[in-house]
Amino acid sequence: MDNKQRVQVVGNGVDDEMDHHCVESSERMEKQRLLVVGNGMVGHHFVEQLVAAGGLERFEVTVFGAEPDSAYDRVHLSEVFGGKAPEALRMADPAWYEVQGIALRLGAEVEVLDRDTRTLTLACGEQFGYDRLVLATGSVPFVPPIPGHQRAGCFVYRTLADLAAIRDACAGARSGVVIGGGLLGLEAANALRLLGLSTRVVEFAPRLMPVQLDESGGAVLRDKIRALGVKVLVEKATECIEDGEQARHRLRFKDGSHLETDVILFSAGIRPADGLARQAGLNIGERGGICIDDGCHSSDPAILAIGECALWQGRIFGLVAPGYQMARAAVASLCGGESRFAGADMSTKLKLMGVDVGSIGDAHASTAGAQELLLLDRVNGIYKKLVTDGEGSRLLGAILVGDGTDYERLLQYYQNGVALPQPPLSLLVGEAGGAPAPLVLPDSAILCSCHNVSKGAVVAAVKAGNHELAAVKSCTKAGTGCGGCGNLLKQVVEQTLEDLGVEADKGLCEHFAHSRQELYHLARVGELKSFEALRNKHGKGLGCDICRPTVASILASLWNEHVLEQPHRALQDSNDAFLANLQKDGTYSVVPRIPGGEITPDGLITIGEVARKYGLYTKITGGQRIDLFGARVDQLPAIWGELVAAGFETGQAYGKSVRTVKSCVGSTWCRYGVQDSMTLTQTLEHRYKGLRAPHKLKFAVSGCTRECAEAQSKDIGVIATERGWNLYVCGNGGMRPRHADLFATDLDEQTLIRYIDRLLMFYVRTGDRLQRTSVWMEGMEGGLDYLKSVIIEDRLGIGAELEAMMEGIVGSWQCEWKSTLADPDKLKLFEAFVNRPEDQTPPRREERGQWVPDIAVKAVV
Repeated sequence: MDNKQRVQVVGNGVDDEMDHHCVESSERMEKQRLLVVGNGMVGHHFVEQLVAAGGLERFEVTVFGAEPDSAYDRVHLSEVFGGKAPEALRMADPAWYEVQGIALRLGAEVEVLDRDTRTLTLACGEQFGYDRLVLATGSVPFVPPIPGHQRAGCFVYRTLADLAAIRDACAGARSGVVIGGGLLGLEAANALRLLGLSTRVVEFAPRLMPVQLDESGGAVLRDKIRALGVKVLVEKATECIEDGEQARHRLRFKDGSHLETDVILFSAGIRPADGLARQAGLNIGERGGICIDDGCHSSDPAILAIGECALWQGRIFGLVAPGYQMARAAVASLCGGESRFAGADMSTKLKLMGVDVGSIGDAHASTAGAQELLLLDRVNGIYKKLVTDGEGSRLLGAILVGDGTDYERLLQYYQNGVALPQPPLSLLVGEAGGAPAPLVLPDSAILCSCHNVSKGAVVAAVKAGNHELAAVKSCTKAGTGCGGCGNLLKQVVEQTLEDLGVEADKGLCEHFAHSRQELYHLARVGELKSFEALRNKHGKGLGCDICRPTVASILASLWNEHVLEQPHRALQDSNDAFLANLQKDGTYSVVPRIPGGEITPDGLITIGEVARKYGLYTKITGGQRIDLFGARVDQLPAIWGELVAAGFETGQAYGKSVRTVKSCVGSTWCRYGVQDSMTLTQTLEHRYKGLRAPHKLKFAVSGCTRECAEAQSKDIGVIATERGWNLYVCGNGGMRPRHADLFATDLDEQTLIRYIDRLLMFYVRTGDRLQRTSVWMEGMEGGLDYLKSVIIEDRLGIGAELEAMMEGIVGSWQCEWKSTLADPDKLKLFEAFVNRPEDQTPPRREERGQWVPDIAVKAVV
């Protein structure tokens, strides 16, 4: 052997998640060989933690993943069927491993572990030696040995490859059945539903999610899922699977009944992927799992195991957070840290087919002397149960179905042993119908179990100057795992700011002691239509470069008057002032609207002739438009005169408004298209063009789930399905990219437009200055769920009002350039060189056949 030691991680299971805080205790200077078998969520987390702990100074690391894909988020697999790109689930690009100096071997199945020679042998015959080995092989789906379970058309639901096979099988299918009504079973049912199949769930137990829910909770969940169109059959034992008469398969049940279906998914639980450890002779539990100690060591001190393949004190932990905790403990064992695995809380909160489900601690009241407090609202489909000790002073467990808003508070009471308010039922219904008693947590309380972030760490981050929620998340990683701690994290940040005396001032600037949202409502209620009117009534002074453009945007959003009318002209920034974007050399860009990227040959010729006539640089943008760069201020009216005469409109690239609606060609041309995305794109762009908002807005429409228009990275994204349109909201690119969230599914066009109308006007009403839709939603208490309740369920009773406001905006739209060309007073604004008739074009040079600015390029450090 050479004198470098390697640490390798083998496997690709859900539990391949480990933290990497490594400070190797060996005094030797040579690196050890560390092999990691498994590149799933836990395995990847282990590697991340190892890097963070400086472990690469001590270990030469090789990671083996059995799948061809690098680590991805399995928790959200079903979102792929809702239109999410598989790449969006990726937890790290393979290039990240390369940058770190870590060898990543994908599609590398490890077949033999030889502990005597300390070697691994891959299926291809290649061998690797190790000094330390981490097994993060995860788990495998359990398929009951039902006769016929190996038939074609029967699948498990675990990997991206499984999803691809299921999608292909569902292409020509009408119905699907999931065998298993647990967490993963309901996720699998949602996947079939999203693929358009008539879906049924078959569960052997008398209720859904029997581990997490009691009889009443299971019944409420069953009713809500049935209401979504998924049929549920409980207490059904499948005897065999055979040929069907009306469908591909027939499931025969032991009670004599049967059920026919085209596609079958098995989701009857998991089993530890411990085959490699068994073959090597490591200690294995009676029902499977690699036996580990608190440091995650197996029976061989050179081998550690983490995640769902590991058995700690007779228990397998099938959630992501415990796997992450094991990863941290394994890194500490390798590197000399103090972290040890001491078991994990299996409390969980999920949203299954849009239904909130939460289970905390001893949900079944099995503790001696436990008491139960129940709230059952069948009208609204809500069930809540608190399990307390005999005195009602400590929370032992809880169940929530249909409303998960109390989950985070209850979890903290449970995890930290906080004394319950009296009476404890006030936690669910509030005192005399009011708000629940305030929750006071010690600094040691863990807010984020995924990344082990305490309240004290969050408070310290805020006190260190991280006053924005996004900055706290970036600094501590709290809220960046499963996201379940989001609301509580926001509360702690806000409370800390209030304690520091920072939160009090919500004023826009020194001239207005009101936020943008407050100014919007003041202008709307008072029907104030100018900066002077708003300032005289609610502000002071002359204004500044913060409040003047902000008020200009508010007035445009409310009354939609031309931004260059006399009352508004002086408020505009450099772009809106000349209806064009200012460039680095002092010239401006010209961006005509090209809805959906669709343009006639004559339109293309006109743009080309204008560009050639005025010597403009041309570029096709990512938003499917053509930008023309290099126009002087005095040239803008002439250029737009020719464009308007040819039928073009302003693209409003200069405004905080709707920029573009990007599109694929949809069913008009594409053989994969299932809806006419081009027609919908035209409808949306023409409807919302010119809407002024706190920040720029971008849309996209894809004609199928292949997602060529990249709708899921936009503020408003629409993806076609066989039954209508899926709506995604609050995504964005830019410096802080964010994937859009699925908002509603299978909408008809009328409903789709109604939801977009409401959402955009609600954003315009309540968004902060220069706040993107993504930040707006993330900062909203309740986040996506609250937004759905306002827009879809009309929780605030303002739906009709928001729609009417949007109709007013749509009805008052005008092409700002066409109106400007018809107004001599506005045209005077563009007479930049009235006393200097000579050509004032900035210096230029030719590059790739076009003129570009001839100025020094400064590096930005």
